Amino acid sequence: MQKQVCIGIVCLCVLGAVAFAGCTSQQGTEVYDQSSMTDLSEYVQDAAGYVQTAGKETALATFDAPDSRFILGDWYIYAYDNEGILQAHPYERDAVGTYRGNWTDVRGLPMIAIAQETAANGGGYIAYLYPAPKDGVINESATETYEPKVGYVYPAGDDLWLGSGMYFGDTAVAGEGQYPPAIAEMIALVESGALYAETEGTEAALAAIGNVSGPFVDAEGHYLYAYDYNGTLVAHPYLGDRVGENLMEKEGPFGMKMIRALSETAADGGGFVVFVWPNPDNGNLEELKIGYVLPVNDEWWVGSGTYLSEITGAHSALDVR
Repeated sequence: MQKQVCIGIVCLCVLGAVAFAGCTSQQGTEVYDQSSMTDLSEYVQDAAGYVQTAGKETALATFDAPDSRFILGDWYIYAYDNEGILQAHPYERDAVGTYRGNWTDVRGLPMIAIAQETAANGGGYIAYLYPAPKDGVINESATETYEPKVGYVYPAGDDLWLGSGMYFGDTAVAGEGQYPPAIAEMIALVESGALYAETEGTEAALAAIGNVSGPFVDAEGHYLYAYDYNGTLVAHPYLGDRVGENLMEKEGPFGMKMIRALSETAADGGGFVVFVWPNPDNGNLEELKIGYVLPVNDEWWVGSGTYLSEITGAHSALDVR
């Protein structure tokens, strides 16, 4: 996180409020590092503080403005009430005032419901797929433009929560234009599995994928799994007793059919899917997981995943009791 000491009087507090343009105190100016997830959380929390000092009406008008001073590169603040009504969004102004509590990303993740639950429990990181702004507009119907994004949400009073996000390729731990190491390694694992199946054949590949001591389980416990396009599990190093079971209609705690989403993505040529899955390293608590899948042939596909906490370093379990 980068900080600069104010030289002279940089922060002018109007009507007793701390102006957002980086002022987190009367002594200093905050300069947000847009490749830092820590700075992303501070940016959203500072915006929540602005709601308290400037007042809800003024703050929402500021967040909603197309030239808002809260827009910093790809960063911007959006706001929802606790009923799922969009209250401010500089790139989706036509949708402000509408209910979006059931909105899903391009692969079916109920992102708003998850974000609202996370904010209600004190705030935290989320992950989802979303298109980047282009020429001051976000086109949610352009399905080919969706990219993996890590977000942060935070409550701003009793009936309002705020959020923002950054694309995975912008994270400091990776370097500009690169994925975080955990994501890059996951992609490489999936690619190696698809290549192994192509060169060694289906029987050898499924045996290798299902072997807990095999080449597709790494030292950190990341692994490949394989399904056919009908959602039947065909290989898994830790769920061998469920091989042959059809899981196409399996639903997560927010209603997403995860295996269906993964299978359809593989059938479309592969790519990312964000979904909710129990984390065995955290007491099997439900957590957002960033998955990546590739087709092997016209019969089956391979995939792997990385939990959100591995990327953020923060506790990311969802309270779905």
